[in-house]
Amino acid sequence: MSLAKVPSREKGSSVDEPLDLIRLSLDERIYVKLRGDRELRGQLHAYDQHLNMVLGNVEETLTVTVVDERTYEERVQVKTRNIDMLFVRGDGVILVSPPLRTG
Repeated sequence: MSLAKVPSREKGSSVDEPLDLIRLSLDERIYVKLRGDRELRGQLHAYDQHLNMVLGNVEETLTVTVVDERTYEERVQVKTRNIDMLFVRGDGVILVSPPLRTG
């Protein structure tokens, strides 16, 4: 299996099957929700049928709930970091949202 940039079809912007929506988002910024309360926003460079993806200029957001052992009070912490290039394994993907298209 190789992870390669999927060539665009001559049909243009039609969506006939679910992965067509991903194909139309190549070279666009997308939102990816992952298991473990991780969220990614980045430019989609490549993907495959398993939703393995290569993203560039990625902003990762990790949400962590911390419980105080004395008071049992929960605190939500949000951590962010920027990554130049990232390979995302498809089995951790929960949701992929293409960029908002207006017009």
